[in-house]
Amino acid sequence: MLLVLGDQLTRRGFDADKVLMVEESGFARRYEYHPKKLVLVFSAMRHYREELRDAGVDVRYVRAPTFADGFDSALEDGDEVRVQRPAAHADALRDAVRDAGATVEFVDNPNFLVSPAEFDDWTGDRDEHRHEDFYRCMRRETGYLMEDGEPEGGDWNYDDENRDFPPEGYETPEPPSFPQDETTRETVRYVREEFDTWGDIEGFDLPVTRQDALVALDDFVENRLEEFGPYQDAMLRDDPTVNHSLLSSSLNIGLLRPDEVVERAVAAYHRGDAPLNSVEGFVRQVLGWREYMRHVYRRRTDEMHRVNALGATRPLPPLYYDGETSMECLRTVVERVRRTGYSHHIERLMVLANFALVYGADPHELDDWFRLAYVDAYSWVTTPNVVGMGSYATDAVSTKPYASSGSYIDRMSDFCDACAYNVDETTGEDACPFNALYWDFLDRNRDELGDNHRMSLMYGHLDRKEDDELEEIRERAEEVREKTLDGNI
Repeated sequence: MLLVLGDQLTRRGFDADKVLMVEESGFARRYEYHPKKLVLVFSAMRHYREELRDAGVDVRYVRAPTFADGFDSALEDGDEVRVQRPAAHADALRDAVRDAGATVEFVDNPNFLVSPAEFDDWTGDRDEHRHEDFYRCMRRETGYLMEDGEPEGGDWNYDDENRDFPPEGYETPEPPSFPQDETTRETVRYVREEFDTWGDIEGFDLPVTRQDALVALDDFVENRLEEFGPYQDAMLRDDPTVNHSLLSSSLNIGLLRPDEVVERAVAAYHRGDAPLNSVEGFVRQVLGWREYMRHVYRRRTDEMHRVNALGATRPLPPLYYDGETSMECLRTVVERVRRTGYSHHIERLMVLANFALVYGADPHELDDWFRLAYVDAYSWVTTPNVVGMGSYATDAVSTKPYASSGSYIDRMSDFCDACAYNVDETTGEDACPFNALYWDFLDRNRDELGDNHRMSLMYGHLDRKEDDELEEIRERAEEVREKTLDGNI
């Protein structure tokens, strides 16, 4: 018997004539998840079930409060269960199957390109390893964007070409929308009536079948990949997606496979339909970062859920839930996440995570919020990104914190143009809150960060501030924190 989990909805390597699926309602009660995330998972599972049955597969589909309950009702002593190795919590799954009297065999997960054994072989005896080294290794192993053993174009990445801001009046193609069929409409009703959630359920239009996911892939490659690269870091008030692919929700539940997504993008480059900087930037996200996050989390799961290297313990501000703030960047991004369950990677890192970092919010509260708020969020990808990269609670992912003042947001967005605060001021009641929080963050974390060579330039700037200026910054930062906690920022 093949056990198919809700994030493994692929037919690659499928050779079973008997399948078990457990629609676990308990997971949906652990947090007040975004309702569109729940609709996505449950509707995609139900569509997958029907596709298998139409193909003649015997599917036992169990709706239960927990996996343990589902296994107890569906498995018998001596049953042999095969399942793709999950990206996280494999031991818990094994124990639940065994408690039901069955045995379990883990097989390769085609939703990822690198197996645990392959990644561990790459790291060898090294305690430290870098994403960039892993990414280059993956390019060599797969041959993607390689020619005669060297990277096509002569460089491994084209970041310097991918940090532009679009010109005034720039417009991007509208991403495809997928109308709800009766299965999805029924799922929407079920989620609305059954679960406490955060966010808007109206307007759900994500792909829930492989056929629709392939349409979304085609649309990205044909209409948005060409200009994805140069503007991938840009943030626009009236354009939440810019040229991003919007494929992560389909990738992370198995409707699309990472290799086919990468190969479609590479083929567009070879046809001359998309430039190298755009294609390489996209390939790095899927082939490099996505795979790397999975294995960093797998190897350091326990640490990821308890570390707090900077001792950040403040509660996550209420604005992350209600969006009530005069800071245009935070107001806009939180509102679009509430509405859609999506914002692109720079808004996640340099607005949402950046503010929590310099404010001093508990990284695990922020991690919980990301997991509940985003339709594509799962612990294997969210926790290393949020706890490692966004909060710098561990050095497992990055070698420096991604902290910034308002100047970065001003440079890479149009948020500041409509903001009540002045991005050019650091102190005073009209000053951008990011500015004082940023310098105060550097000041109070000097013991942890002062010797980091990647932070030396900014600490040099901090050291040139006069004592009275620094005291004003500290006072403004404390005022910002108090107002933020009270919901008045």
